Amino acid sequence: MKKVLLGMSGGVDSSVAALLLKNAGYEVIGVTMVLFDDSSIEVGCLSTNASADAKLVCDKLGIEHHVIDLKDEFKKRVINNFIDCYKNGTTPNPCVECNKYLKFGALYEYAKQIGCDYIATGHYAKVKDGKLMKSEAKEKDQSYFLYGIKKEILNNILFPLADFNNKEEIRKIALDNDLVVARKKDSQEICFIPNDDYANYLENNMDKLPSKGDFILKDGTILGKHKGIMYYTIGQRKGLGISYKHPLYVTKIDYKNNKVILGEEKDLYSNELIITNINILVGKLPNRAYAKIRYRAKEALATIEAINKEEIKVIFDEPQRSITKGQSVVFYDNDVCLGGGIIK
Repeated sequence: MKKVLLGMSGGVDSSVAALLLKNAGYEVIGVTMVLFDDSSIEVGCLSTNASADAKLVCDKLGIEHHVIDLKDEFKKRVINNFIDCYKNGTTPNPCVECNKYLKFGALYEYAKQIGCDYIATGHYAKVKDGKLMKSEAKEKDQSYFLYGIKKEILNNILFPLADFNNKEEIRKIALDNDLVVARKKDSQEICFIPNDDYANYLENNMDKLPSKGDFILKDGTILGKHKGIMYYTIGQRKGLGISYKHPLYVTKIDYKNNKVILGEEKDLYSNELIITNINILVGKLPNRAYAKIRYRAKEALATIEAINKEEIKVIFDEPQRSITKGQSVVFYDNDVCLGGGIIK
């Protein structure tokens, strides 16, 4: 019997994944990562209640449940990076970092230590013939967040929810099998930030808050003062506190000079970007592929040009709105995820 280590968040997806794996004949060990201490967060893949709920599900299914403390690794890889990015005027994607270093990094190493053949999670994605692919539930597909996984471990990953079409099917399975988490709310956008209040979190966790600076137009005209670059992101229109003859948007954040550049909506569009921190999941990236500049963005056809071993230029056929430093660009060939990198 093959042994699989399943990451369990105490949510409905990973709980149903445990049931499906057990029914498929695997020896399943559930594991919950403890990544931070905050009893105020009740919803999320890392909530304080996660371990207790996961344990209840494991007990019902008759499978082992482990708890591992990864708080230091999470702080180093995810939280510190999140704070540093905002300090430097970029907009990070902490889920990408967590998947890369924690769920498919530290957890994979733990799986090897205890003799597991596979690692599994409740992500909506698929691995087929050693390739990372989109799940059947396209509106829930999470392959975008998984592009940072090492290519070498793909054949050791199971995604039990890969072939389901929607979340309602998953909840029905949980209800039909009397799983205690069947009606539990879905996790919030960023698990370690209460109420998705980024500004409040950064204010409470930065050693030094960014200083105020100038709002300027691209010609250098000063329009007023900004509160600090961490409060702004590319494409932002609301909350600027600037009155002007036409709507203004954040078009660029100049970290070195502590300036936020404002412009018209047309100034948000660009055909090109450069990515670094590249991870390729296939033998070689093609010269042409579809690319997503953020999770909710539509895929757009682009030309891929290697600049050097660390950087790739992406040239889109059609201009893209609000290309944002710190976000990930992920490449696709139909349903196959080819890899990606972080916008420089």
